[in-house]
Order: sequence, then structure tokens, then C-alpha cells
Amino acid sequence: MHRRDVLKVFAGMALCPLCASAGFGAEAHHWSYEGGTGPEKWGSLDAANGICATGSQESPVDIAGSITAQLPPLEIGWRKRPDTIVNNGHTIQLNCPEGGTLKVGARDYGLTQFHFHHPSEHLVDGKRFAMEAHFVHAAADTGLAVVGVLIAPGTANAVFNKIVSTMPGEEGQTVPAGPDIDPNALLPDRRAYYRYEGSLTTPPCSEMVDWLVLADRVEVAEADIARFAKLYPMNARPVQNRHRRFILSSG
Repeated sequence: MHRRDVLKVFAGMALCPLCASAGFGAEAHHWSYEGGTGPEKWGSLDAANGICATGSQESPVDIAGSITAQLPPLEIGWRKRPDTIVNNGHTIQLNCPEGGTLKVGARDYGLTQFHFHHPSEHLVDGKRFAMEAHFVHAAADTGLAVVGVLIAPGTANAVFNKIVSTMPGEEGQTVPAGPDIDPNALLPDRRAYYRYEGSLTTPPCSEMVDWLVLADRVEVAEADIARFAKLYPMNARPVQNRHRRFILSSG
């Protein structure tokens, strides 16, 4: 398989995914968010997941004590709408056609999918948010960049409402995404962000992710959060040890 194709598969799996049937055998070693197949056991479920237990750059983290730096702006060009919504058994994921872009300094990425966690996986100064959206991008050469957006209850968001109103309720189901689902509407106005080197937050926990967590939250209706939570009451990996990693802030 060409290196770029491998990265696209990882991007499709990334951070909360269907993982499985994509050819890496993850489904043969089922994982979950609790009990005997929960996060504390991921590293022992499959030899391929060993880094979940032994890694030194694992995600998510508590974003605290960040260092202000001159980071490049996030140049987001998500011009195309997602084409499908899938309930993959771990989250609700929206798959995107080629064409959506992210540029960070000299690095270019393509948007492959976005999905949601309840509650948030990242904390900020010890505070956990109601939800978190992850926008997964793959580079043409190597690595992933994930834009994380923290979500809080408040003013209704029409796009999030459309997603939870049309998301499939059964694991394995896929439905078309409405043409009015614009991922840009799930971003805050300001693009200030935190940056650190980390990993996928689901098995195989590969340490190949440039994390870009936006500093400002977005609001959605509390009732819509409750609708998502009815399907996924808890699908967030616990915070991991930072191991002396620096977290940079664009200010």
C-alpha cells in the first residue's frame, strides 16, 4: 500500500473510529471505554496496541502551563461538505470527500473526517468540557494534524442540531450527510490554539499526531448534547501523562 494511502486509512481510523474493518484487524480485538476492554486494558488487548500502555507522547492531555509562542496561523479551507454520517460503535463520524484543506506553516493536510467525544478528551487547566469535536487531517507525506474544538452547552448551533437529528442510532449504520452540514459552522470565530505532539486517542494509540486544540469553545444546545449522550454516554479516553512535553499557545 502506498504511504499516502496508509495515512488515509489511519486518518479514517483516527481518534475514535471504526478502526476495525479497515484492514488493521482492530475489530478482532474489541476495545471499549469501560470494563475489561477499557482504556486501562487497551495496551494488552493486541500487540499492535502496546504503545497505548508504554508510549511517552500519548493523548489527550490536560492543557495547563502552556508557553506563548509565535505559531503559524491555521489556514482552514473546508470548502466541501461531508458525504456520509456513520455510527461506528465508538462515535458519530462524518466522512469528507477530498478537497478540504489545512495549512500550518509549510505543512499541508487534507481533511478526511470529523467526529465527537462526550465528554471532552482534552482538559484546559483541569476543566473538562461537555464535548469535543476532532477534525482529522492527513499529510501527503507523513503524519496527521487534528484540530480539536471544545464544546459547551449554550446557544443552539444549527449544524450540530442537524447532525444529531440525522445521525444513525444503530452501530454500523451509515446515512447520507445533509448538504447543509458545513463543518466551518462548528468552529469559533477566533483561531487562537494550543499545539503539542501527541497520539491517536484510540487504539492503536500511534504517536503521529500534531494536535491543534482551539482556545475558544463553541456552544451548542444542551438538548442536542443530551441527544448525542443518549447514544454515547462516555466515549473519552482519560488524560495521559505529559512526560515533560511542552504545550505551545498562539496567544
